[in-house]
Amino acid sequence: MLDDLDDIHPLFHGAPSTTEFKKLRKRIIRNVREAIEQYGMVERGAKWLVCLSGGKDSYTMLAALYELKWRGLLPVELVACNLDQGQPGFPATVLPEFLERMQVPHRIEYQDTYSIVMDKVPQGRTFCALCSRLRRGNLYRIAREEGCTAVVLGHHRDDILETFFMNLFHGGRLATMPPKLVNEEGDLFVYRPMAHVAEEDCERFARAMNYPIIPCDLCGSQDGLQRQQVKQILDGWEKNSPGRRQVMFKALTNIRPSHMMDPKLFDFLGLTRSNPADNSENTDNSNKIPKLR
Repeated sequence: MLDDLDDIHPLFHGAPSTTEFKKLRKRIIRNVREAIEQYGMVERGAKWLVCLSGGKDSYTMLAALYELKWRGLLPVELVACNLDQGQPGFPATVLPEFLERMQVPHRIEYQDTYSIVMDKVPQGRTFCALCSRLRRGNLYRIAREEGCTAVVLGHHRDDILETFFMNLFHGGRLATMPPKLVNEEGDLFVYRPMAHVAEEDCERFARAMNYPIIPCDLCGSQDGLQRQQVKQILDGWEKNSPGRRQVMFKALTNIRPSHMMDPKLFDFLGLTRSNPADNSENTDNSNKIPKLR
């Protein structure tokens, strides 16, 4: 049974028995399973490096993956990993103690990328870009050392939407974080199995389970970030039209290249009529664009 304490993984011990929580948990597990299946993330016998920041999203992802594994629906080996980046005041004992108590195989890695970021980024600029590059490089290295085939990240639906609008507003391109990609070196997959999960569900789940949340005081505390601005815009749209986020997210999975404007994705120059009308005045030059006079 779902809540049989003799069988369920320790990550779910103490779970609320309310109907509301059971529905929430079921929805999260279903969404994660859908993303894993839809984007073909499972390689039987593979080993995943599950990256934990100590935030609500990564805790929710870890629990969802372990439930799927416990149910026999995720035939891969999981090893949790936290990269301690040397941020002042970071509670370094929280995650190791939690993972030991939850009986989760893990690796804690200390790399002082904080000092590098503080040294290289001019005052008043945001840390996110350099911080993420340094973190990603270390996680790839750890994955190789652990014999993993994939690095698994906890980005959820709202992260993906925010990234899309950041690229739209500030980057001049239609792009976001894909649920599945291969790193530049070509030796590791990067998976985002939380791609279909709403941020609100992560927050409610982690709070209900009383997981020890670690806030990000490096980049998350900076005011005026582009991501925060986009998040406020999306919050406003959602407040005025509940369900708007999900509709926009669905649009990212329903793209029609012929109705966009990128000639690299659709051959506009080669587009022809399948049954052109008979026109005796047509000549070989009829399809040429007339010169402006």
